[in-house]
Amino acid sequence: MYKILIVEDDMTIAKAIKNCLCKWNYEAEYIEDFKDVTTQFVKFDPQLVLLDISLPFFNGYHWCNEIRKISKVPIIFISSMADSMNIIMAVNMGGDDFVAKPFDLNILVAKVQAMIRRSYSFGGKLEVIEHKGVVLNISNATLEYENSKIELTKNEFKILQILLENVGKAIPRDTIMTRLWESDSYIDDNTLTVNVTRLRKRLSDVGISDFIKTKKGIGYVVE
Repeated sequence: MYKILIVEDDMTIAKAIKNCLCKWNYEAEYIEDFKDVTTQFVKFDPQLVLLDISLPFFNGYHWCNEIRKISKVPIIFISSMADSMNIIMAVNMGGDDFVAKPFDLNILVAKVQAMIRRSYSFGGKLEVIEHKGVVLNISNATLEYENSKIELTKNEFKILQILLENVGKAIPRDTIMTRLWESDSYIDDNTLTVNVTRLRKRLSDVGISDFIKTKKGIGYVVE
C-alpha cells in the first residue's frame, strides 16, 4: 500500500483528501504540526507528498527544498496560488506536478495514480492496477469496484492483469494462453474462452459491464 503525506493547513481539505485516498487503497496522513514537517516526513516515510504553498511558519517551497535534501519522493503541489510564476517556482524548487485549487478530488486521485505509476512501476512492485475505477490488487488477486470486492481465481486474475497492463492494446489469444500456461495447468483455446466468459460474468455482477472487449481474429482488449 502506497503512503501519501498531505501537507495542507486547511483541515477540511486535508481530511477530505485523506478520506478519498483511503477509499482508493492508499495509506494517507495529514500534517497537524507545521513547525517541523521534515521530521514527520521521515517518520511516515511516504511514497508521495501533496504539498500546499501557503502554510503556517514556513511555506511549501521551504518544505519542498528540505524534503529534496533527503529524498527524491514525488511531490505534487496543491494550491490556489496557481499563477504562472508560482507554478514555475514550484517546479524549479523540486515539485513534480501542480494541481490548482479548487480541484475535483477525482482529478487529484488521477494525478496521484499517474505519478505513482511513473515513479514506481519500473521497480516491478506495483501493488495495484487501476483503470476506470476498477482496482486490481496484485498482492492478493482481488478486484475492487466502488463498494464491491471479489476474489479472483488464478486464471481470472492473470487474464485481467495482462489486459490491464496493456490498456488499449489488443492481446492475442495465444499470448494470453502462453502466460497462463506458465503459471497454471495447461490451458487450450476453449478453456480460455470459458475463463473469459466467467470473468465477464463476475465483473458484470458487481456493475462492471463491457469491460473486456473481443477483437475478432485477434484476442481481447480493455480500452
